[in-house]
Order: sequence, then structure tokens, then C-alpha cells
Amino acid sequence: MPRTMNGKPFAHRESRGSRRFGLAGLAVLMCVISAVGCTPADNEQPEPAGSSAIADLGRYYSQKLEWNGCAEFATSKREAEILADPAAECARLTVPLDYDDPQGTTASVAVLRVKARGESQGSVVFNPGGPGGSGVLGGLAASRGLAESRITETFDLVGFDPRGVGATKPAADCYSEKGTSRGDKVFPSLTLTVDLTEEDTRAVFERCAEGSGGAKALAQMGSRTTARDLDVLRAALGDDKLTFLGQSYGTRLGSVYAEQFPQRVRAMILDGAFDPGLGTIDRRLGAYGGFQRAFTVMAAACAKDAKCPLGTDPKAWTSTFQDILQPLRDKPVPAGDQELDFDGALGGVMAGLYSPRLWPTIVSGLAEVRQGRGDALLRLALDIGGGEGDTALNGNVTEAMFAINCMDEQRLTPPEVAQLRTRTFEIAPFMNPGGDVTKGARDGCEFWPAQPTLGIPYAQNIPGLPKTLVVSITGDPTTPHAGGIELAETLGSDLLTVKGEGHTVVSAGANTCVDKIAADYLVDLELPPTMPTCSV
Repeated sequence: MPRTMNGKPFAHRESRGSRRFGLAGLAVLMCVISAVGCTPADNEQPEPAGSSAIADLGRYYSQKLEWNGCAEFATSKREAEILADPAAECARLTVPLDYDDPQGTTASVAVLRVKARGESQGSVVFNPGGPGGSGVLGGLAASRGLAESRITETFDLVGFDPRGVGATKPAADCYSEKGTSRGDKVFPSLTLTVDLTEEDTRAVFERCAEGSGGAKALAQMGSRTTARDLDVLRAALGDDKLTFLGQSYGTRLGSVYAEQFPQRVRAMILDGAFDPGLGTIDRRLGAYGGFQRAFTVMAAACAKDAKCPLGTDPKAWTSTFQDILQPLRDKPVPAGDQELDFDGALGGVMAGLYSPRLWPTIVSGLAEVRQGRGDALLRLALDIGGGEGDTALNGNVTEAMFAINCMDEQRLTPPEVAQLRTRTFEIAPFMNPGGDVTKGARDGCEFWPAQPTLGIPYAQNIPGLPKTLVVSITGDPTTPHAGGIELAETLGSDLLTVKGEGHTVVSAGANTCVDKIAADYLVDLELPPTMPTCSV
């Protein structure tokens, strides 16, 4: 969210040619049907409740995917190198741009498959999070992480780029090539130091519409539309029912799919859960509180060394951190051939808080900032944000996250955004940039061409949903464990609690306790009679 990937903070570019670096976004910013699933030849035509159109979707559900190499899906040299993996094959799925107008303009969804190591029993469709994370790249990464798992022995591993993301067309493109005076500075809708005006937020909508296929395409980039694409993909893969693994934002996508197509779910693991009952403000505040807790745990680990740049007094950790970072708001420091400002530095720190293995990099980065350089924190932020230029991964992740959240999240008035900023820095004071945090507080989506379609709460008490599995880490910095408990209760899922620090665990395949439970469930539809507690 803080995402995605999945919910992780992403790197911000003021423009594609900019050498100044700032925080791109915190991904926490961010109809039940009864039709039975069948094969593509059965001419499936789902109609979510509430739709007045009688959609003829048969040609989409009966299509056959043509698998080829993945070179055309790469947007940088780094992506091209990754997607050259001979195990990967790619295809394009044709879907309606607007499901209420199935005879009109179409969209093209990028899909990746890594075939099962053994005899395939179908597909596991994977979403890595975000929103805005590439399922093409994430699916390939998951296939590697699960290379020794029964999951990839038994199932093809399939990833796809959701609406607006990566190689899916149209993709969200909200940056001008040379930068603009207004439209490039609005990401995300909650910024920490940017003073926004009505002209700014109008400009970003106009730029997004111009680069992303028009206003109608932007209106179709929400999770509910992507969930319908997911069902078309299920049919095109030849699966009667969906087997799904979603992480972070992927738990929202999976939950929305389950709400719209409950009888087409075979098995579903939701790892790093979004709480479906929390409104935008409460969910963001919960995530920021999680980051404050993670910051404190990281600082305590740092303080074991007398040379810790935060010192050894717990009462002073936050204020010392502010002393190091807040001056960057007015006086950025050099970082390679760029500059690191407050937002960029905070983005790097928050990226590092996702995993204890990155905490030493945070510590060295803070010490480096004290010495007048920002290279380490910039690298952290760039790595999690996708990089830049030839090194980029999922190069439009920031824009896609923004566009998806505009169709998923509740719109906030300027007073509500100002209140959110104030409460954020009360709950997570390490994030405070100093100064008047309420100045220029606006929702960057205020001129979006359509109202959000997700609806909060969503996926509440779904009838006919098979047993699902929610996985939640107790020390998750961005999707708190309480959200996992709530999602499991709402869906009637089994809950696998994992003690420790970190965000999502299943796709890494490195935890034998988690991997066995996940594999037994996805392969055999079996769960332990008494669910154990695993540890990171």
C-alpha cells in the first residue's frame, strides 16, 4: 500500500527526465452471482447482480490463448533480461474495455505462464500486490520462489497484468515525457510535502486521460473490472473453477472476485490481507500505525550497536529520525546523479521496513544522510518502486496504483485529507515532514471521470463460497494482522497466523511450515484440522 509491490511505497518521478527524487505513493492509499462455472465451450455469460445490460460475452470466454515468448511485454532492458527466461511463455487475453458494452472497444490483458513441472492439473493464478504490481513479472518471480513446492509441480503458475498495469493495454500513463508544471506532482492522493491546488488535480486527470486511452479507460481500471477479466482468464485457461494466490492488494482482488463469482472459486489463498470492512481513512491510518511499530522494532535492533545513528534511547528514536530527515524537505542531498529529498528518503526507509533483512541498509542510509549523501536510501526506494530507465521493473507502477485507487478508494474532501494528514503524523510521527501538514491537502482523484466502484465494505458474508485460506504475519508493517483476522472472519476462511516481521510469505517458498499448508490446500484442498502457528 504503503505494496504493494502490493502495497509497498513506490518511487516518485517528478517527470520522466527529472533528477529530483521524491515519494511516489503509499500503496495502502490504497452483485453476488449464482451462475455455475463451466468450460469455455459452454459459452459462459456471467452477469453480476445490479447490471442492466445483457452482455454477450461468449466470444471472450471461448477464446484460446496463443502462447509465445514474452519479449514484447518488456518495457526496459532489465525486464527483457528477466522475461527471456525460457520457462516463461506469454499470451494476450482480449476483454471488453467496458463490460456494459461488450461489442465495443476491447482491451488486451498481458498474461504469463510457467508450466507445471509435472502433469498439470490446471492453473494457479497469482497476483503479487500493489495495486499496480505486474503479475507478469510477479508470476515469474513466484514460480522461482515456489520452484521446489508441490504447487508448481502440480499447477501451471499464471500471472497477469491487471487493468492499467504494465503490458496490459491500455496502460496507465500519467507522466508527460518532459514533465509539466502541475500534472506530474500529484502522486499519490496523500502526499506529505506537496501543496496541491484545484488546478493541480484537474491537470493530473487530464494528463492521465491523454496518456491512458481516454477517460473511459480510466473509469475501467478498478478492481471490479479486473475481477471480471480474471474470470475470463480462468475460462481461457480451460479451468472450470479458479485457483488463486493473491498477496497484499491481491487479497482485495481475490475477495472481489469471490464476491462476484463465488461458485467459480476452487481454492483461494489471500496472503497479507486488506481488511474489507475498513474505509479509506481507517485503513490508511492502520497501515501507517503498522509502519510506526515496524520503525520502533527496527530502531531497537539498531540500538544494540552503540554507533546506531538513531541513538540508544527509545524515547529519542523518532525525534532523532526527524532531525536527520526533515532538513531534506528544504535542502535535498546528492544521491548518485540525482537528489534525495524528504519524501524520497522516507520512501526508502518505508521500503526497507518491509523486511528485517533490509534494516541494515536503512541504518547505513541514515548514517549516510548525516554525512550529506542519499545513495543508499535512494537505492532502496528505487528498487521497490521499480527502478528507472533501462533498470526499471513494471515502469508504470506508480501511475497504475494511482489510477486503480481512484476507482477503488473513497474520495476525500480537502478537510478530510487535511484531517487524515494530521492524524497520520499523530499515529506515525516518524513520517512527519514538519511544517504545516494541512496546507494544500487535496485528493488527487477529485476530477476523476467516474465515481469509485469498489464499495466499502466489500466481500461481506458471501453465500456459496468454498473454504478459503487467509495468511497473516503478526508484525506485518502495512497490512496489519488485525485485517487478516477480519478478512478470515468475513469470508469464513481458515486463518494461518505467522509470527514475526515482514509482509507476505507464501510465494517465497522459503518457509516449510507455510509452504506445506499452502501446498496441501491448493493441491489437495486439505487444511489441518487444527491450524498451527508458523514463524517467519
